[in-house]
Amino acid sequence: MILYFSGTGNSAYVARKISDAVNDEVQNLFERLRSHNYESIISDQPWVVVTPTYAWRIPGIVSDWLSKTRLIGSRKIYFVMTCGDSIGNAGLYLKRLCNTIDMKYMGCARIVMPENYIAMFKTPEQEEAKQIIRQAAPSINEVCEALKRNIPFADSKVTFAGKLCSGIINKAFYPMFVHADKFSVKNTCISCKKCVTLCPMENIRIKDGKPIWGKSCTHCMACICHCPAEAIEYGKHSRGLPRYVCPE
Repeated sequence: MILYFSGTGNSAYVARKISDAVNDEVQNLFERLRSHNYESIISDQPWVVVTPTYAWRIPGIVSDWLSKTRLIGSRKIYFVMTCGDSIGNAGLYLKRLCNTIDMKYMGCARIVMPENYIAMFKTPEQEEAKQIIRQAAPSINEVCEALKRNIPFADSKVTFAGKLCSGIINKAFYPMFVHADKFSVKNTCISCKKCVTLCPMENIRIKDGKPIWGKSCTHCMACICHCPAEAIEYGKHSRGLPRYVCPE
């Protein structure tokens, strides 16, 4: 079974591509994460977890969900991480997670997709994004071939910088940078509440017709990137940048 979490569509796209290629069921984890649903799931096929990369590891909310949810059936689990550049040393921490949940770690694959972290980086225009997605096809195909053959993903070399990023920097990143206090809304807000329904943390509410953010943000960027009026900003950094939602 293919399980995925996606804020702006990159991981959803990759999960569906894998599902089509290997003819396996795909399930969006959004509602389970949002409602803190830790009921067990059954699959006779190996598990494939597709997620974005947050600070060079899988998102904390996905890691937490996996640690609390019983996966019944196959004991093999693969991880596929979409990213704008690097996943660092994410595999080390996924191996540790697998040891704690009694699963056989089958490797972690990196799929470079368009950058969506508008809080810190530049997001691409649509044509550039489509080109990056086309270039991801060979990596997705390699993942699918490994799954069809039921073999582990090939290990990739981890640099010293990658070890630092997934280790010390990851630990510092969440408390230092992952906050919602820089989100703001302009008068162009149309009160559609889309940001409320797309927040996996239930961290947004509407007050006087405008969104208000709480303190449980995970920086998935779903609210700012899916806003139909582009009324949401993240400090000064997002001003003038294209909002990224996977065009495929």
